[in-house]
Amino acid sequence: MMGGRRRWILQTGIVTLAIAFATLGPAQTLPRLPQEFRFPQGEGSPGQVTFSHQSHVDSKRPDCTACHPALFKILLKGTPAEGGPLGHAAMERGRQCGACHDGKAAFGLDTCPLCHREG
Repeated sequence: MMGGRRRWILQTGIVTLAIAFATLGPAQTLPRLPQEFRFPQGEGSPGQVTFSHQSHVDSKRPDCTACHPALFKILLKGTPAEGGPLGHAAMERGRQCGACHDGKAAFGLDTCPLCHREG
């Protein structure tokens, strides 16, 4: 089993490499982006949310640091930096997806069908 310090060094190295690759140039020169991620559908949710890096990475100016690690953990898919599940309360405070999806930088949280899709 790996000690805490060794694990931290390994994780820091992986994050550093990911950031270095993200700043090299157009997305075509980046390593393969992660596959789509489906969040578990919450109670009362109008549909499941599927996140795609393809639609969030600017191929002209790719930058993983826009979201990682401040908003989302880079090594734990779909995990907000502050922990806990993804939720509208945090988004409405400008955290998680709400950091960009504010109706100015990207479409707002009131356009439900753009993220929440049925079955």
